[in-house]
Amino acid sequence: MTAPLLSLRAIVKHYGPVHALDGVDFDLYPGEIVGLVGDNGAGKSTLVKVMSGAVVPDQGTIVFEGKTVVLRSPLEARAIGIETVYQDLAVVPWLDVEANLFLGREMTGSRWWNRWFLNKRAMRREAAQHIASLQVGLKSVRQPVGLLSGGQRQSVAVARAISWGRKVVIMDEPTAALGVRESRGVLDLIKRVKERGLAVVLISHNLPHVFEVTDRIFVLRQGTEAGTLVTREAHVSEVVGLITGVKVSAAVA
Repeated sequence: MTAPLLSLRAIVKHYGPVHALDGVDFDLYPGEIVGLVGDNGAGKSTLVKVMSGAVVPDQGTIVFEGKTVVLRSPLEARAIGIETVYQDLAVVPWLDVEANLFLGREMTGSRWWNRWFLNKRAMRREAAQHIASLQVGLKSVRQPVGLLSGGQRQSVAVARAISWGRKVVIMDEPTAALGVRESRGVLDLIKRVKERGLAVVLISHNLPHVFEVTDRIFVLRQGTEAGTLVTREAHVSEVVGLITGVKVSAAVA
């Protein structure tokens, strides 16, 4: 196996007496999907925030592409190619798909006399090409996001992350609150993300979805690593055993 694209070593984060993370090691390799699972309060959200630059750990080291980095904000994480799709999606419902894809990264004119004006034609063209390449079922990129279904809004958020995430995409509960059909569309989209060569961290409570799309499963329990399993060699009961603290042998039996 090649060297990890992203490595977290001995990550510690305390909130007063609460040990959210207590010496966690985590590796993400190029082009793989890792499922991050654990019970509520296990430390998943904190670990993701450390990866995405939203939280600075109290102790520990982050290595990206072989170099030690300090991520003080999501902007610094984005600058090196790490994008995050949050559970609340962070889309603006009254803006259209095109505007949401370029939110915060709007294209302007290239001339001195129009560099303060949005280049809507270029954004519309690139947005349409990107949505088409990901096979997201939208009629037009000029549709207001607020009029889309939950699965379509999730797809827009994922598409935006893929557009700008050159190396890593972190997805927080991407199929939460979605129906069966919409979940299927998002899972297929995640698979296409991997085909593009990006590495993915998938946070989810839905173990069937995790088993369908991931290469490895990383289990957190009470702020520490409970275990890491190769998905194709693992069983759901093993993962549940690690999440709950039941011995693996008892869980499998």
